[in-house]
Amino acid sequence: MSNLISEDRLREKHFLTLARLLESHTGIRLPPSKRLMLEGRLRRRVRALGLANLAEYGEAIFKDGRLEEEFDSVIDCATTNKTDFFREPEHFVFLRQQAIPSALRSTGHALKFWSAAASNGAEAYTIAMVAAEALGLDGRTFSVLGTDISREVIAEARRAIYPADFAAPIPAPLRDRYLMMSRDARRREVRIVPELRRVVRFEHINLMDARYAVDRDFDVIFCRNVLIYFDKATQSAVLRRLCAHLRTGGFLMLGHSESLAGNEPSLLRQAAPTIFRRIG
Repeated sequence: MSNLISEDRLREKHFLTLARLLESHTGIRLPPSKRLMLEGRLRRRVRALGLANLAEYGEAIFKDGRLEEEFDSVIDCATTNKTDFFREPEHFVFLRQQAIPSALRSTGHALKFWSAAASNGAEAYTIAMVAAEALGLDGRTFSVLGTDISREVIAEARRAIYPADFAAPIPAPLRDRYLMMSRDARRREVRIVPELRRVVRFEHINLMDARYAVDRDFDVIFCRNVLIYFDKATQSAVLRRLCAHLRTGGFLMLGHSESLAGNEPSLLRQAAPTIFRRIG
């Protein structure tokens, strides 16, 4: 029995190699304390590939040359995609009451919003609901971009289908306007209405990349609960790149467990807790 259990673990060398590759490619650090978490998530890949156990999985990707084709799935397993509609709701109050009015006063174009770690799309669609309430929904007043390193969650975001219970944080009037119930009551699912889906698009972007292939005049960028997974040098580099895509006067929203901690003081000034404004 003990041998069977040991075979359903990654070899130490395979875990360490994956940890190094993940940190260099995504910035995500996986210390030994995260090994069980990663192994638990990789077991679904073991089953999907028809392999016997994690030891065999490690051999397949490192000895049989399957790492390149499998690496996106490894990233999906390593990333934590915890999100909700209207998560950290004070950010959306600030968006409605201050960020959008400020942007309207200072720009002549349709407003642009970026959810830079969009996960399954809940944040991007929340931004779109708030913007639609303030600006209308004719496709010419605003757009929302959602990006993520995980191709799996980007596919989920594009489908825009969620368990009905997942939509509970959305205020009732917005649920009525922007969600459709499944015709099959047994499925207990909702979907974002087509009119809102049309103003939101999703793309794959790795924040570790040296350049981001997106516009450089966003009015508001949400990058919440991502920097905590990076070391200080990586945090600083990502912040510099995000600032390059934020117009002067635009706002950057971080997660409530994050702070600038001395990063980019010349470009950003705090406007509210975890909310920063580009000043130069």
